[in-house]
Amino acid sequence: MPTVLRAYGYRFGFFSGDGSEPPHVHVSRGRYAVKFWLEPVRLAQNGGFRAHDLKEIAGLIEDNEQLLLEAWHEYFG
Repeated sequence: MPTVLRAYGYRFGFFSGDGSEPPHVHVSRGRYAVKFWLEPVRLAQNGGFRAHDLKEIAGLIEDNEQLLLEAWHEYFG
């Protein structure tokens, strides 16, 4: 999984086989993982994060949405 961003212990990236789906990002920390769509930012799948973590992650994604979208389009474009 190419890592696009690291912040507050979270790792943001995507899988090389994800190109057929709309832009999104996978976020992991420890044994937990979550998937967020990027346009607009919304939860797609949660793998164990608590609600307050999801809110923090969503905020980080919103703050870095342009960077994440550019990385997505550069990788899959």
